[in-house]
Amino acid sequence: MGGHYLDIRLRPDPELAPHHLLAGLYARLHRALVQSARDDIGVSFPAHDERLPSLGDHLRLHGPEASLAALMGAHWLDGMHDHLRVGEIAPVPASALHRPVSRVQARSSSDRLRRRAMRRHGFDAEVARQRIPDSAAQRLRLPFVVIGSRSTGQPAFPLFIRHGPLSPDPVPGTFNSYGLGREATVPWF
Repeated sequence: MGGHYLDIRLRPDPELAPHHLLAGLYARLHRALVQSARDDIGVSFPAHDERLPSLGDHLRLHGPEASLAALMGAHWLDGMHDHLRVGEIAPVPASALHRPVSRVQARSSSDRLRRRAMRRHGFDAEVARQRIPDSAAQRLRLPFVVIGSRSTGQPAFPLFIRHGPLSPDPVPGTFNSYGLGREATVPWF
């Protein structure tokens, strides 16, 4: 993983809530990562707060300097500059720790679990309802952004994001089209 980063901060806007601006920014980033087929750019949200839960108003991109420069040259932020403060690409501080930033998927809704059981196991609706109570669905209390998928065509859904434990050592790896990794870490400072 490259040793550079770039900060993008949301400007306060009296007409748009920060989570709406962040969703728009993140959707544009996702499109740019899909179009460029990059797997060496990761993201983090330095102002995230899992107690609220909120991703905050600060998106940080991580990667090799050349990859970040190519991404920023793709004009994916056109039309959003009035809502953003975009920093410069800079080297990661030597004192940075590292952490994984990954997607967390909840177990499906009870209705979806029932439909799947009916399809896979041949249950009728009543048996599926008895075997899979409403309480079977998992509720996540993590920060999320509502986004659609350009790579799969999936309509808007909540993308839950977990900032994992801090470590002094980086873990190399690749990032998906949302800039999230399974094992790969990003610098944290």
